[in-house]
Amino acid sequence: MPALERKILILGGTGDAARLAELACAAFGAEAVTTSLAGVTRAPRPVPGRLRRGGFGGAGAMADYLRAEGITALVDATHPFATQISAHAKAAAAAAGVPSLALVRRPWEPGPGDRWTMVGDMAAAAADLNGRPPTVFLAIGRKELKSFFEVEGFKFVVRLVEDPRNVLPLKTYVVVIGRGPFAVADEIALFQKHGVGTIVCKASGGDEGTAKLAAARDLRLPVIMIRRPPPPEGPTADGPESAIAWLRGQ
Repeated sequence: MPALERKILILGGTGDAARLAELACAAFGAEAVTTSLAGVTRAPRPVPGRLRRGGFGGAGAMADYLRAEGITALVDATHPFATQISAHAKAAAAAAGVPSLALVRRPWEPGPGDRWTMVGDMAAAAADLNGRPPTVFLAIGRKELKSFFEVEGFKFVVRLVEDPRNVLPLKTYVVVIGRGPFAVADEIALFQKHGVGTIVCKASGGDEGTAKLAAARDLRLPVIMIRRPPPPEGPTADGPESAIAWLRGQ
């Protein structure tokens, strides 16, 4: 399809989505590329091309948007744990007759020196803290913090992209503000400054977020890793470059 006839929708909010938008704009032109952000972050990282903010209101409303905007291809480049939006994207694309692709990051694999415990969900991660050192670094996103509210005897170090507007659903915590990517040396310094003894994170995969794992390895810190859900059915790509190759074929 000629570049001028393409109208690509990227469901974004991740570093992979921003990189994909950059590559897609270079390949097809900025007017052909729209990145949709859910609006959770007040000041999201800038992305090239067009920008849409806010949710769609379900799969049916997303399908209506695809039709109204004449979208010719949809790429779901959201976070691997954003299962609801991914399900809506798959259903909406099918209803609107739009080819869709899910960008599925390569999984992380433990290596020599890693001390990972794999668990199935947030509740299991909270339960696994029993008997561990009292300061815990939570790299799980703000929406999941409530799973640790009832955990007694721990101080939680929570990293957020922005200052929280309200009190977090934790009993004892400190907030660290920062937007990745982070350097391994900075992660080591952060963990040492706060006396972190355990890290809890999602098994997101890909290149983002690996600095904290390398820092944990260097400091011999245990990591409680929450397994990521299975990827959506249908075509997938393992990175922005392979997603561009798929888009060229549409």
